[in-house]
Amino acid sequence: MFKKTIFYFFLLINVFASAQKTDTSFQKLRLAEKEIIKIEKGFNSRKEVDRIEANKKLIAAWDAIIDDPKILSYSFDSIKGISILSPKDKKFKLITWNLNKEDGTEAYFGYLVVNNSKRIKKGLFKHETIEAFEHFKLNDKSFEIKNPETYIGTTAKWFGMLYTSIVECDGYYTLIAWDGNSKLITRKFIDVLYFKPDGTPVFGKDVFKFPKKNPRRLMFEYSSEVTMSLKFNEKRNQIVYSHLAPKQEGSLLEGMYQYYGPDGSFDALELKKDKWVTVEDVDVRNDKNKNDNKTHSEKQTPILPPK
Repeated sequence: MFKKTIFYFFLLINVFASAQKTDTSFQKLRLAEKEIIKIEKGFNSRKEVDRIEANKKLIAAWDAIIDDPKILSYSFDSIKGISILSPKDKKFKLITWNLNKEDGTEAYFGYLVVNNSKRIKKGLFKHETIEAFEHFKLNDKSFEIKNPETYIGTTAKWFGMLYTSIVECDGYYTLIAWDGNSKLITRKFIDVLYFKPDGTPVFGKDVFKFPKKNPRRLMFEYSSEVTMSLKFNEKRNQIVYSHLAPKQEGSLLEGMYQYYGPDGSFDALELKKDKWVTVEDVDVRNDKNKNDNKTHSEKQTPILPPK
């Protein structure tokens, strides 16, 4: 009886110590979250020098906590100016934000925190979990990349963008993103993230089936004066997006994307044999999608009358 009492005593001590350690870790993240919210306000300054200084502080704040594995389970739901996404399987946390520059372009920053833990078999009925967490800083090298649609990147040489949602696929993750490219042209992307067998993250993959085209991601370019709809429709199990066209069809404006915008029709992508295939001219009338209420969704502003 005495031995059992001693055993339970030490068991309770270990449980208490573990809970205390977890609580301390979350307290650290809560304090960091409050600090990040304060720093974010500097991004609203009209002076670029102030925004750059705020960005330096923001990077330092993330650097101070990014190696904490608890970051994967902490929501950061009070932070509104930074995109913080996780897939349903909790494999990773993707953190991205943009810095607006005076010339109308954007610089992008971010982190990728990955859970590479593995459950291995130990004997007939026993299993053991080997915990492995990695974090990567995303280095925006988009200014060096001439063809974004065919580029396959790493965290060290990342084509920067602001990710807004994740679609889980078999063996990879589809990422929907925004890029305020310039004062004249805005871009949206359908990017891809997958992990090599050794856990190395890669951006861009051959999962799009297009005739005469072999993209690793899709890019949509249009006038900064209008908005384009691009989102995953769970009811349809499709990525539905505005069909873009120049203001005047068959004119010299073709290929001049500052004059492009939605024409009132929609196309979609749907998965067939693990590849995204185009479905043209989909009817989205009265099509209620729960993603419509998310903060990143946009109403379409047509520049052409519907066909």
